[in-house]
Amino acid sequence: MLQMEIAGAEYWDEEKEEFVSSPGATLRLEHSLRSLKKWESKWKKPYLAQKEFAPEEFLDYIRCMTLGPEADPLVYQSLSIDQIFRIREYINDPMTATTFREDPDGPKNRSITTAEILYYEMSELNIPYSCDTWHLNQLMALIRVCAIKRTPKKKRGKKDNSARKNLNKQRREQYGTHG
Repeated sequence: MLQMEIAGAEYWDEEKEEFVSSPGATLRLEHSLRSLKKWESKWKKPYLAQKEFAPEEFLDYIRCMTLGPEADPLVYQSLSIDQIFRIREYINDPMTATTFREDPDGPKNRSITTAEILYYEMSELNIPYSCDTWHLNQLMALIRVCAIKRTPKKKRGKKDNSARKNLNKQRREQYGTHG
């Protein structure tokens, strides 16, 4: 969870031609599957497939990340560049020590991941839905780990087995061992 203090500010509203006051607020933000689901249900497009967001889409995602009662809409407009940068850092943080080695021979996932796909994967892998409040990157790492652990190990081909036998034979001769 990321907590931020947003100071109140005063803005000029060009449409109404008057000054508007934005109240200050404390935002508690959570980048999670629940936030993703809220955003996708409003915008009707996959969040994870987005390369760039329009400013109103990104501010709305921050609103979807907000825990507790929603803040005044002007509070989100009051975010500074530094605060938006901190939010982006929080969203991009892997939140885990787990790393993955990419298999160049492995299948390439070309499907678009949406909230429903992630909930489906959670149910297939027996991950409780209560994990939908975890940081999204952490949850996706868990889903990937579970999928990897469930995948049967690849059997070696005949070429690979004979190459290993030859290598073992060379090493036995080199080191003068028998085993």
